[in-house]
Amino acid sequence: MSLTPRDRLIVALDVPSTRDAEHLVKTLGDTVSFYKIGMELTYAGGLEFARDLVKSGKQVFLDLKLHDIPNTVQRATEQIAGLGMTFLTVHAFPQTMKAAMAGKAGSDLKLLAVTVMTSYDNQDLVEAGYDKTVTELVTLRALAANRIGIDGLILSPEEVGAMRTMLGPRMTLITPGIRPASTAIGDQKRVMTPQRAITAGADRLVVGRPVTQSPDPKAAAEAILAEIETATHS
Repeated sequence: MSLTPRDRLIVALDVPSTRDAEHLVKTLGDTVSFYKIGMELTYAGGLEFARDLVKSGKQVFLDLKLHDIPNTVQRATEQIAGLGMTFLTVHAFPQTMKAAMAGKAGSDLKLLAVTVMTSYDNQDLVEAGYDKTVTELVTLRALAANRIGIDGLILSPEEVGAMRTMLGPRMTLITPGIRPASTAIGDQKRVMTPQRAITAGADRLVVGRPVTQSPDPKAAAEAILAEIETATHS
């Protein structure tokens, strides 16, 4: 399927209330067609809001990063599969991914495996008890996700090029940690501009604060879409 720039931009509704989310969606209007709802908004009534977004014709990426015993993950995924969401995230542990695959069976829900959080670097992994670098762990988890049949990966733009080469075109690669050149990186450690991320091989970009905290969110989103357009025609 050929993706338009609007298909490729996913705005993260990392806001504290559904009222804030509604205001942002209204402000962005037809400029944005795809939204991510994470834990913060989910726990503030975001699931019902997500259903409303789907009914209004928007696509929704439910970013819950499921990770628990297999039975719990499978049953949670079964519940989510009936909500009309486009994507759901799970952590890229083999048991978790297999359970989520069983839970989404027969539905249109697509699963995205989180490899290594974009706020982590090699030292963070050492402190967490891992004996691998970020690149090594991303590779290990990406290969496992591919074997299990996961639909796509969440990974930093720094790993996109290598993973695209390694995995080929089947898997959807989605990158957070996107920062236009004029914005601060905040708490992210592995970041890239929209144009560079698309050129590297990302299918879709998750953008939060550069849009949601902009004085003019619509203009910020339009600028990112322009960067994506440039990348897809270069």
